[in-house]
Amino acid sequence: VPPAPLVPAAPAPVPSLYSPPEISALIHAAGTLAVPLQAATYQAMISLLAVTGLRTGEALALDVADVDLDAALITVCGKYDRTRLVPLHPTTVTMLRGYRARCGQLCPAPASPSFFLSATGTRPFPSAVHATFARLLARAGINGRRGRPPRMHDLRHSLAVATLTGWYRTGADVAAKMPLLSAMLGHTG
Repeated sequence: VPPAPLVPAAPAPVPSLYSPPEISALIHAAGTLAVPLQAATYQAMISLLAVTGLRTGEALALDVADVDLDAALITVCGKYDRTRLVPLHPTTVTMLRGYRARCGQLCPAPASPSFFLSATGTRPFPSAVHATFARLLARAGINGRRGRPPRMHDLRHSLAVATLTGWYRTGADVAAKMPLLSAMLGHTG
C-alpha cells in the first residue's frame, strides 16, 4: 500500500444549497403527491429537515415518542448512537402538530411507532424516500449544479450555510456560536 501522501484524496462532492424559494417549491411539490398521507409526510419531512438540519436517516428513525411537541424538543439518535436534543421553533411545532393530526385522520392505526409514515402506515424505506425526493426535485424544477444531482441531505448543508451567513450579516460572534450549530447538527469534537 503506498503511503497516504502519494494517493490523492477524492474531492468531497459539492453539496447543492437550496434557496428558500427552492425549499418552498419542494414543499409545494410534495403536496401534489397523489396519496394524501404520502403528501403530508413529505411536506412535513422536508420542512423539518430544512429547519433543523437533521440527517435524512435521523428523521426516518424518529418515533412518535422521540418528538415532544409540548417541550418543543426532538430526541435524535444520530451517528455512532449519540443522542442529542434538537430544539424546535414554535412554527415548526405547529406544523408538526398539524402533520400528526393529519396522520390520525388518514391512518388512525399505523403499523409502526414511526413519527413519519409511509402511505401504508409503516416507517418509510430510505430508498423509497430518495426516489420520491428525486421526483419532487423534477416537479419543483430544481436541477443539479456542477454536474451533481441535488440530494435530500443537502437540506442539512443549506441550513448550516444559511445559519452561518445570517450570523455574519448580523455581526454575531460566529466563532462563539459555532459550538451551538455543531451540537445541533450532531457533530462531535
